[in-house]
Parts: sequence; C-alpha cells; structure tokens
Amino acid sequence: MKIIGLDSSGLTASVALVSDSVLTAEYTVEYKKTHSQTLLPMLDEIKRMCELDLSKVDAIAVASGPGSFTGLRIGSATAKGLALALDIPIVEVPTLEGIAMNMWGSEKLICPLMDARRDQVYTAIYEFKGMGKDYRLNALLAPCAVSVEELLINVNAFGREIIFLGDGAPVHEKYICDNVKERFSFAPAGRNRQRGANIALLGEIYFSEGKGIDPDLHAPEYFRVSQAEREKAEREGRAK
Repeated sequence: MKIIGLDSSGLTASVALVSDSVLTAEYTVEYKKTHSQTLLPMLDEIKRMCELDLSKVDAIAVASGPGSFTGLRIGSATAKGLALALDIPIVEVPTLEGIAMNMWGSEKLICPLMDARRDQVYTAIYEFKGMGKDYRLNALLAPCAVSVEELLINVNAFGREIIFLGDGAPVHEKYICDNVKERFSFAPAGRNRQRGANIALLGEIYFSEGKGIDPDLHAPEYFRVSQAEREKAEREGRAK
C-alpha cells in the first residue's frame, strides 16, 4: 500500500510517502514561500528520488483542518487534483491528530496548539491508549477553537503532566508558563510542527478502515468563518 500525505495547514508545508507502513520519503519546509509554491515541487522531488510511479499510489491523505484558511485550501486543492487525476480516494486526517502523533509513546497528555489569531488557538488534548495495533490517540478534549485561558482551565482540570507543541506554543509560552498548575514541557524542534509523515501514516490506518472518500466529497474543516465572511456579516449587520 502506498499513501501520499500532504500537510499545508499551518506555517509548515510537508509531503511524505508511506509504503506498507514504512516512511519512504518526507520533504518538509517552513520558509517564506507560499504553500502553492512548495507542495507540488516537493512531491515531484519525492517522485524523482524514489522513482515513484504515481499510478501505484492507493490514496492521498491530507490534513483536513483546522488551520490556516489559505493553507487548508491549497492542501485541499492539491489533494483533490492528484486524487481526481489518479482516480483514487482522499483520506481526511484531522490536523491536530497529525501534530499530536509527534509524541507517539508518551504517557503524558498531549496538547497541540495552532495559532488561530484573534486571541484564540486551534487545539485539543490527547492521550495514547491501547496496545499493539490498537494503540492510538484518544481525544480527551475534542478539537476546537478557544482562547488560551479557556484551554488552560481544561488543562488544569485534568491534573496530569502535559506536553505542548505546535506553532501556537511559542506564541502563548509566557501565559502557559504562568498559569499551568501541573508539570508541563514544550516539544523540541523536529517534533513540534506538522509532518506529512504523520498524515500519511494516519491516512494508511484510516484507509485500511475504509475511511477513504471520493475526492469530490472532500472539504476542509475550518472551525471558524473566514475573515472575509466575518467582515461581510459585520457590513450587512450595520446596513440593517
């Protein structure tokens, strides 16, 4: 089984190829270029280096949200284009699950944070449960868009050691340090951002469970209305 994983939900752009549960290749960049400039060239490089025959790919796994509106749209459009051209399904992988997978094997709570601006974060709280092939993430706080203050009320209520990771962690580091009551830590570089490998590996699991969908049915999960939609609603409200 061959799964291509794409993640452009945040500052990082990442593409990976997983073949029968083996990470064959991964290309990750967090730089100044837009994701529309990076995703397909990165995939093309993986294709060249691995001599990948795209017709042998079984599915495209994509970070489905939450995340940057523009980034999610680019990832969604790229995944749809590939899947339609190859006549294969898309596997939707929640962005926050993909980030939390960086902490595989931890006995601590795991809290991915993505900066959602407007004093909010996209976040969730996970733990790993089970054994063997049943070992997987369990959401104790479902993915949501909330203020950091509200999040930390939940964090403190669990009363357990926790790891924070994601691009929202450094943004809110001081507030976290001042207000978390239990032991906590921040994931190091290399384990604190989105990875196409995690999206591809989760995509392989979900695809084997029959969760692939027709590309035409895929749409990102934004969790909030866009700034343009919000400003339109405000203008219409003032006009009434």
